[in-house]
Amino acid sequence: MITEVGKFLKYCCVLVVIAITLNACYYDKADSIYPDITTTTCDTVNITYSNQVSGIINANCNNCHASALANSIGGGINLGTYTAMKPYITNGSFLNSILHNGQAAPMPKNASKLSSCNILVIQTWINKGALNN
Repeated sequence: MITEVGKFLKYCCVLVVIAITLNACYYDKADSIYPDITTTTCDTVNITYSNQVSGIINANCNNCHASALANSIGGGINLGTYTAMKPYITNGSFLNSILHNGQAAPMPKNASKLSSCNILVIQTWINKGALNN
């Protein structure tokens, strides 16, 4: 014989199982849940120093390596102009620094690596001759 308490417990267990099952089957589309996540592409076509590279350098490097700051806080490395930057491009130290590959001091100092797109833009520019364009 099943007592009233037993029936009640059985009823509660069935309700719990149903609630868990319904909750586990919840489904949403990622676009609805995370609308701020967008897929962007990294444009590496027609890269120029003046249009893309100098902006990346100004935003990420020249807080320490601009002409006026290079000797005081930039370790003597001046990236403030194309001409000043060119030797570091030529010897590979600039690219190695932003790649964080252990072949040069990782830059930006005490900060995370540049975005993969920014690195790709700079790397593409260098591979195409690092022109002052």
